[in-house]
Amino acid sequence: MTYVVTQSCCADASCVVACPVNCIHPAPGEPGFAEAEMLYVDANSCVDCGACATACPADAVVPHTALSEAQLPFLKLNADYYEVFAHVGRAPLAIVPPQRRLTRPGPFRVAVVGAGPAGLYTADELLKQPEVSVDVYDRLPTPYGLVRAGVAPDHQHTKQVDQLFREIEQQPGFRYFLGVEVGRDLSLEELTAQYDGVVYAVGASSDRSLGIEGEELTGSVAATDVVGWYNGHPDKQDLDLGLDRLSSGRVVIVGNGNVALDVARILTADPAELERTDIAAVPWSILHRSRVREVVVLGRRGAAQAAFTVPELIGLAGLRGVDVRVSGLAGATAVEAGGAVDERSRLLAELAARPRRPSLPTIELRFLTSPTRIVGDEHGVTGVEVVTNRLEVGADGELRAVPSGERQLLETRLVLRSVGYRGEPVADLPHDPATGVVPSDRGRVRPGVYVVGWAKRGPSGFIGTNKTCAQETVTRILDDLDSGATATPVGTRASIAEVVRGRCPDVVDLAGWQAIDAEERRRGAARGRARAKFVDVEELVRVAQQGARRPARRRYPSAREWFEKRS
Repeated sequence: MTYVVTQSCCADASCVVACPVNCIHPAPGEPGFAEAEMLYVDANSCVDCGACATACPADAVVPHTALSEAQLPFLKLNADYYEVFAHVGRAPLAIVPPQRRLTRPGPFRVAVVGAGPAGLYTADELLKQPEVSVDVYDRLPTPYGLVRAGVAPDHQHTKQVDQLFREIEQQPGFRYFLGVEVGRDLSLEELTAQYDGVVYAVGASSDRSLGIEGEELTGSVAATDVVGWYNGHPDKQDLDLGLDRLSSGRVVIVGNGNVALDVARILTADPAELERTDIAAVPWSILHRSRVREVVVLGRRGAAQAAFTVPELIGLAGLRGVDVRVSGLAGATAVEAGGAVDERSRLLAELAARPRRPSLPTIELRFLTSPTRIVGDEHGVTGVEVVTNRLEVGADGELRAVPSGERQLLETRLVLRSVGYRGEPVADLPHDPATGVVPSDRGRVRPGVYVVGWAKRGPSGFIGTNKTCAQETVTRILDDLDSGATATPVGTRASIAEVVRGRCPDVVDLAGWQAIDAEERRRGAARGRARAKFVDVEELVRVAQQGARRPARRRYPSAREWFEKRS
């Protein structure tokens, strides 16, 4: 028996360290680790000990005998990786670099602005230094960023990365100041006066536009807004998509990344299946009445250049209640990378060959197709005009989509653009309008001010990519702390808390967030759901304050703390 990785990597690397025979690759330090869509288990070297499955914080590693029918393609995917990258001559254990230690005695205080994966991974790396304490700020009363408000509700296994975040929160020196907006309630100047370093982990807050006629019409919506809507983001609960009023039953999504596939799945999913997830209540009720029968996902280039990941495609192919169709493969030549036939093209060709199931809702993946304009009337969108493309190799060797002139009008009342996120200017920080990022030297904007995550590198990578990104930024912070390049802050940890509470009386701390989390889980369990989210800021604050007034429960050590103590 062998074990199999079944989803994108969280980059925690616990499985790699746990494996006694070093059969999980690419490992930290190897080419491609930080950019890899997922890790792979070598079936020929696996000794079936199960250490990797025990160590994985997201339950993504399972024995091949326990794979569901929809997960069986991952078995071949793992095997195919080692046909190309053999990783011969391996040492029996993964190499773990020694932990860096500060040479100056401290103490040091660092503020992290943004409580998403990038911010929490940064806090984790900083707290490995006993001299450092970290305060994490976020404008919302809840942390975890896109893990809470971006991961699709039918991907509960991906959200299990929050187990890592809960361990980070429990470390000595960690504090939350949630419900505090830096740039409004506190300025960067005030933070730099109080902290040795300030790290911005604010992500990329807006979506990219299509730049075509009709994009401003009612019924032309950013897919990122839809994601926030069904995930219970407080800012998106007033979104009206008109799903229960669609005359054609068709939705068109422009762009074919993972977000596009997520939205397509949720719009066509069985409401009874979604009801068991953490989807927000009002969006679920609207989806329950939805008239959507077809979602067309447009990609301007070919199958091999699709933006979605292979794990997401495997998940889509395994859906039982949806008829997944593929069109536009003709003329899109499969490319080879490192001698391996492109996996996306192979899987898509298999999907295209499946018999159709017209009685089911349909998701059509249409390639070599670009929108040219969105058309409408006084009520909003009525359709989107598209053009068929062909692939041509440019002078630089890159494949480009070139319009063929063949046009078609797709009737629809709802067009969702899903062509990527974009970073907006952040108060008091420089901004590169071309890339949408904060210019930095590997995360250092200037001594004392830093960036991490999408604000630093742009909207790319996966949840786990933020870990290696955070490690790079923290290296710059430690360099500056060791060299004394930053000014000595004023005040104390206690005085900082007084200032924050003076500005924001409703600030939510760790105890408040734990109260919200516990109550959401309790309400969800009573209804057979993963959790029942609060989506109103005032209600979130009220639950946090009520929970904070209750007597604190005894906290038992986590498995990691117990193991470290025993060691």
